[in-house]
Amino acid sequence: MKPSKKTLSDSTDLTIAADGQIPQSVCLLRLSALGDVTHMLPVVHRLQRGWPNTRITWIIGKPEYQMVCDLPDIEFLVLNKKAGWRGIRALRNSLKGRKFDVLLHMQLSLRANVISTFVQATKKIGFDHARSREMHGAFINARIQASTSKGEHVVDVFQRFLDAAGVPESQLDWTLPVASDDVTWAKQALGGRRSLIISPCSSHELRNWSAARYAQVADYAAKRHGLQIVLCGGLSSTERDMGDSILKLMTEKPIDLIGKDTIKRLLALIQQAVAIVSPDSGPAHMATCFGTPVLGLYAASNPERSGPYLSRELTVDRYNLAALKFLKKSSTQLRWGEKVEKPGAMDLISAEDVFEKLDKMLVSAEYSNQ
Repeated sequence: MKPSKKTLSDSTDLTIAADGQIPQSVCLLRLSALGDVTHMLPVVHRLQRGWPNTRITWIIGKPEYQMVCDLPDIEFLVLNKKAGWRGIRALRNSLKGRKFDVLLHMQLSLRANVISTFVQATKKIGFDHARSREMHGAFINARIQASTSKGEHVVDVFQRFLDAAGVPESQLDWTLPVASDDVTWAKQALGGRRSLIISPCSSHELRNWSAARYAQVADYAAKRHGLQIVLCGGLSSTERDMGDSILKLMTEKPIDLIGKDTIKRLLALIQQAVAIVSPDSGPAHMATCFGTPVLGLYAASNPERSGPYLSRELTVDRYNLAALKFLKKSSTQLRWGEKVEKPGAMDLISAEDVFEKLDKMLVSAEYSNQ
């Protein structure tokens, strides 16, 4: 991506640093989810490089904070969504009497709009008209430049907020600290073996693949390539049930870590792995932080928009086929971010599709260090 220095608003160029005045304070509003928060890392690092003396405050959700809490020189204001209005009131109280030069309003939701009213800022930059929803435009006074590409990745869209603010360009950087204790735990869990992580579940159930096909891929990777298989996931019953189904169908014996790690430990596992197999979910994007290849499974969502940013050539893409089958439209006719979360959409991906991507990855010079 080559960022533009031009900012589009309804009537006025509102580029913040166009007059050479660098803001003293910037507030980032991006609450969730884990994948989108990893897309925020290049935003944070570019801000810190380009405006090293600017104070950065990030309004973020509680689970997402656990992933990025070790980032240096960031003030985090954490929203506990489970606390409902009590959590929102606590966040409002923490913002009372404060004033920011710039708010980057980077979440399209009614909750985020409400929270944005608590942030007193001279400039409030939001999404362009085409991407706006939930009355987003009523809560901002400047917009990022509209894109001519409907398939633009979220990472690149987020960078255009910095273009609008006038932050100097820099290379995309996903650096995320991982504690040595978590790295040690991950190395012990993997036992020094070349490991393929399977993170089978998204928070959206209709983005999940079938247990039978995960089991096929796991056995193929173990038998054909000698990889140790590691199942990862959270504490939900959906993830446990999926893991149990995969275990029953596999002929090889994997390491089952579903419900046994933390966000930080999962990061360390991904850092140590040869690759990860995942649908559109947080772990697919967490892998980008370490350059770990991702075999992405995409039919319900568009990989051009939300695929693993550094592994899009390894992603199985059946989004257009799903759009044609279930919505009777091509993917180019769908709005930015539109999902095809329909029963059967993910069945358009075969186990053989993933075998092919895995084989490609393991013989490619690009991934020769994996």
